Amino acid sequence: MTGAQRLIVASNRLPVTLRRGHEGDWKMERSSGGLVTALEPVLREQEGTWIGWPGVGADELPDVEAVLERESGSLGYRVRGVGLTAQEEKDFYLGFSNQVVWPLFHDFQTYCNFDPTFWRAYREVNRRFAKVIADESAAGDFIWVHDYHLMSVAEELWQAGEGDRKTGFFLHIPFPPLDLFLKLPWRFTLLRSLLHYDLIGFQTGRDRRNFLECLRTLAPGVELEGEGRVVRARVGKRTVRVGAFPISIDFDEFADEAASNAVSERVARLWSEFPGRQIILGVDRLDYSKGIPHKLHGFRLALHRYPSLQERVSLVQLVVPSREDIPEYHAIRTEIERLVGRISGEFTRPGWVPIHYKYGQWDRPELIAHYRAARVSLVTSLKDGMNLVAKEFSAASLEADGVLILSEYAGATAQLQKDALLVNPYDVEEVAEAIHQACNMKEGERRKRMGRIRDRLRKEDIFWWVDTFLKAARDEDLGEWNELEVYQPPAPPGFFDAVRD
Repeated sequence: MTGAQRLIVASNRLPVTLRRGHEGDWKMERSSGGLVTALEPVLREQEGTWIGWPGVGADELPDVEAVLERESGSLGYRVRGVGLTAQEEKDFYLGFSNQVVWPLFHDFQTYCNFDPTFWRAYREVNRRFAKVIADESAAGDFIWVHDYHLMSVAEELWQAGEGDRKTGFFLHIPFPPLDLFLKLPWRFTLLRSLLHYDLIGFQTGRDRRNFLECLRTLAPGVELEGEGRVVRARVGKRTVRVGAFPISIDFDEFADEAASNAVSERVARLWSEFPGRQIILGVDRLDYSKGIPHKLHGFRLALHRYPSLQERVSLVQLVVPSREDIPEYHAIRTEIERLVGRISGEFTRPGWVPIHYKYGQWDRPELIAHYRAARVSLVTSLKDGMNLVAKEFSAASLEADGVLILSEYAGATAQLQKDALLVNPYDVEEVAEAIHQACNMKEGERRKRMGRIRDRLRKEDIFWWVDTFLKAARDEDLGEWNELEVYQPPAPPGFFDAVRD
């Protein structure tokens, strides 16, 4: 394949999903989300290709490419499917990706299942992705690979003799510290695989620091150079750039939809359901990394410790189903529902229920209506690559009077640390205190904090993120944004003054 340089995107899932219609024919459903919104214009401009799994098994639809070709003509760019059998979905996706990498990289190593079968399936699927990428690309094209499912793709390209492709990798989840990474049986192999990329991007300076520490310890022959947001790792004759690039949202799109008549009507309905009360909002995918039980314990303590909050606030907790085939997810849902029942039984009064717990799916207007209606967003992640809920809530806070309570273990903390109320979700007293502070914050302070958050997110949106990553891939100067932000919990003033000499 020849022509000018193009962008080839590879991710576990395509931006479209194939589903069987009522009459047995296959139809394409387009996906939404910030990543799709940001990358599609670049793919159209460069006549690029998006490669991924189309949501249907290879054994269920053998002629997947013909269906994708027929259905995707309106996209303006090519999509190529990577077929997976049902067993590969189980071992590669539910197995290695979500029972090894996901828990380990989120500090839940006791949930890991280090089954060698999972690792072999992971390598085989990455090899298959690499083959499709090689067929679809040419020397000089830029291959942008996304997330933890595909960490070995660049090495597989190299082993197949296609190492002349320029490749970038972005990890959407955290990267673990050395002590955790060492627990991975395939630690050296995976680290070597990542070093085959030309650019490796992480969400935060903390994640990049963890990766570089693993390099220093496990690959002492690699030389690190430079400072700022992007540093260089010398690997033999090659240079690998390593940077931090916090992903974001389409701020204007969220703000515009929050102001729409359809959403405004839903907001009015929500306010009528909670007359005279502040809505504290939690929006989380069902996952042990999201700290939902910790949030509930903190809310319960706040009601105990600050009785003035009773009948004045209500916690609306939305939980989106996820990975229901994995046992740990059943256990976390049971724990959440038990805690909700306990708190409701303890505090419910006539005309007031402290928690409104909802488990299911919500369309985008309904979700944005909840964001706009809430006065407080409560994010208590135990570990998060970024946490876009914090940014979506802020974009939808049109009156700029919402308060963001944010876990210091969320990636968004590096950007928003000056204006969010930061909490250690393991510290139930700190969570309770933050809830009390947020619900009693003066309007002027609310507006100043949220105004500054919104100004930053408007500037550093999803399109800025794409542009910045691609500039780094071309080794261009990132200008004023080259300074790296890392969050470190500050000690209280004078805390160490009393240490003995």
